[in-house]
Amino acid sequence: MATGARARNPAKEHLAIEEEPGSYRDRNGAVFYRDGRVFRYLNATAVANWRCLQKAAFFERECGTGRIVDTWMVDPEKEGIAQGEWAGVLEHARIPYISYPYEWTFSMLKDAALLHLELMRGALASDMILKDASPYNIQWRGVRPVFIDIPSFEPLGRGEPWVGYRQFCELFLYPLMLQAYKGMDFRPWLRGRIDGIPAEEIRSLLSVRDILRPGVLLHIVAQSALQKRYSNSGRDVRGALLQAGFDKTLIERNVEKLIALVSKLEPRPNKTQWSDYDRNHSYGKTDLEKKVEFVRAAAGVKRWRRAWDLGCNTGTFSRIVAEYADDVIAMDGDWMAIEYLYRRESESKAARSILPLVVNLADASPNQGWRNAERKGLAERGKPELTLCLALVHHIVISSNIPLADFISWLAGLETAIVIEFVGRDDEMVQTLLANRQDQYTDYYPDTFRNLLTRHFDIEAEQSLKGGKRHIYFAYPKRLRQTGSSRK
Repeated sequence: MATGARARNPAKEHLAIEEEPGSYRDRNGAVFYRDGRVFRYLNATAVANWRCLQKAAFFERECGTGRIVDTWMVDPEKEGIAQGEWAGVLEHARIPYISYPYEWTFSMLKDAALLHLELMRGALASDMILKDASPYNIQWRGVRPVFIDIPSFEPLGRGEPWVGYRQFCELFLYPLMLQAYKGMDFRPWLRGRIDGIPAEEIRSLLSVRDILRPGVLLHIVAQSALQKRYSNSGRDVRGALLQAGFDKTLIERNVEKLIALVSKLEPRPNKTQWSDYDRNHSYGKTDLEKKVEFVRAAAGVKRWRRAWDLGCNTGTFSRIVAEYADDVIAMDGDWMAIEYLYRRESESKAARSILPLVVNLADASPNQGWRNAERKGLAERGKPELTLCLALVHHIVISSNIPLADFISWLAGLETAIVIEFVGRDDEMVQTLLANRQDQYTDYYPDTFRNLLTRHFDIEAEQSLKGGKRHIYFAYPKRLRQTGSSRK
């Protein structure tokens, strides 16, 4: 070895790098994964900004609170990483599961917006700013939001405006206003347009009365008018602001007003069928205790790295599984049930790692964005080791008209152990679903269900509930048993 040469780690050099397809928008860096770790290339400008950020008092403070992801610079040569033309490499602490704003509840988007604004406030105090204002830059550890896009922080130049303000409005503020002021679900809008809701589009939805609501005149009506005025003018608005001596104080005032506005926004009350599940369910005390004991026994056979609770309602069983899993992804199509779960977990002192998401399994978040890879489907973001499907199958087959064989096959493809409940035709919940529709569900019978289940899974335990009207099973996928493998 030549004198002064750095020690290399040959064991790391053969590990493949997986590029993150969603990080192409920032030309100053690129995220990639290797051996379960998260890295980010930086160009020279981004490295200089990182050095500046490290010295900022707010950055150390917010990293300590967990509101900014833990980040450190690594030696690419020691890590066996080909640096190429990049000037440096950062490593980030890994987030358990990536989610998207169109899977969040109102309060999740609101809390993410407030985190962004509070980080803006801290950055401005250190003469820095967040150049981007995207909710995709925020992820979750359980119900705690975490900012992950470190290169978004950059020094604030003299007279520079807040270039991320429009993005903040389109991806944070307008979706929140849409639900708070119009009672409209913001999720389809964000899922349908990756860059958010334009000012002129939300402006067209507002009545005269809406214009008088807090923030509408300034942040929607005025912005819509300004964008129409300057969109095709060719005028250098940023340069004009710089020449006019745009003051940092103006940005600070805008941020403070936005914090006050967002803090007061609330969704319109809209009680849905399952949002009070904890109080209104079809189980008697004895059967509910049996079900709880069965789920606890199944979950308690080992420590699971990731568990899914599909059709989780307000998280009764998510909380049980969280005792035995590093992370639980709790999903339900009823946004009010997930809102209830999120608020209760946020207020709880217990350190449960439950991430609540609004997901309709019959129309779950797809692969989309550039080359259909910028945003990923549920399984592509991380498969579960254990999945709960409690009082769900009848909704999948009857309500959503999905063949039972397809659903069981999909579960098998996840290579996950399952706790699954079959609700029989004599149960009042199934009778309610069938009451006003033609019964064409020839696959929805207990024998058919069990045959399909045993085709793909080995049943470890089962329990009859409600006098035989329901059956619950704990099973492992045959593929893992046959190969003797365990998926990471």
